[in-house]
Amino acid sequence: MSITISVRELHRVDLVEVEGRVDSSTAGQLGEVLNQRLERAPNLVVDLSKVEYISSAGLRELVAALKRARTAGGDVRLSAPSERVSEVLQLAGMDAVFQIFDDPINAVGSF
Repeated sequence: MSITISVRELHRVDLVEVEGRVDSSTAGQLGEVLNQRLERAPNLVVDLSKVEYISSAGLRELVAALKRARTAGGDVRLSAPSERVSEVLQLAGMDAVFQIFDDPINAVGSF
């Protein structure tokens, strides 16, 4: 299984669009992209609308990126997680850690 990650550089924030399954075999890819983007800008929106599944490894990468962004005075916000991904975020208590938006436009606009 693989994931597809695309990045759009916007005015104040980078939008990272993720598609597929984020699990132990693909989480490292996500982490690499997030770290590369954070070197450019401290604010990221991660669009999870096309993510079918996220594992604890994927959540760890998101949390690591959040910590790095906040250290740099920025933030990582999530947008449009699928129902299944929302459940995982809630079970892990991540819905209290991340700001989560219904769509990428609102997430990007929140910066």
